Amino acid sequence: MTRYTDEALSNRRAPEGLRDRFALGLVKFMRVFADLFFRSRYGHRAVVLETVAAVPGMVGGLLQHLKSLRHIRDDQGWIKELLDEAENERMHLMTFIEIARPSVFERGVIMVAQVLFYNAYFFMYLLAPRTAHRFVAYLEEEAVISYTHYLEAVDRGELENVAAPQIARDYWELPVTARLRDVIVKVREDEAGHRDVNHRFADALTRSPADPTGRKAGV
Repeated sequence: MTRYTDEALSNRRAPEGLRDRFALGLVKFMRVFADLFFRSRYGHRAVVLETVAAVPGMVGGLLQHLKSLRHIRDDQGWIKELLDEAENERMHLMTFIEIARPSVFERGVIMVAQVLFYNAYFFMYLLAPRTAHRFVAYLEEEAVISYTHYLEAVDRGELENVAAPQIARDYWELPVTARLRDVIVKVREDEAGHRDVNHRFADALTRSPADPTGRKAGV
């Protein structure tokens, strides 16, 4: 995993063109509701939002897999990266449910959000993969910001720096003395990595008339 400096973690990409602005605007729109609903309940925010964040990688991996089969062309490693992203986000969720148990209401929100978001993102990726990757990159930028706020709240003593769950110690190979702060640092670096990967995928589809499998960009 890439080691990020604070400057790299806070790196923001300015939108270029209408589709980028649409992707960023959609992310900002979604953040308004997250901020209103969760406010400073960072653990619960992480639980609900990670259920959404784990969807794009799986959807993108699935569609890239099917297209690679259909066109009988290599995917240049995109499928694995996208599926690894989905698995990583799922492990974030498995970690945070040990820290902030979701309420019955939040479980209902998760179910509704997953149904709506999966279908919306499926068609976005199917019709406009470049925009879809840019959307995820901006979503991950916001995730880095959210986890930075979470980290700052722990450092200020507003949230208890509890022991890291066993699942987190096993996944990130943390010592037995690891605390919540150590987990947040690892998760924040993961999100920055997903941000960079998705910006890279979107850039590849922007620069080249064909994507890595040799198909026409945006198809």
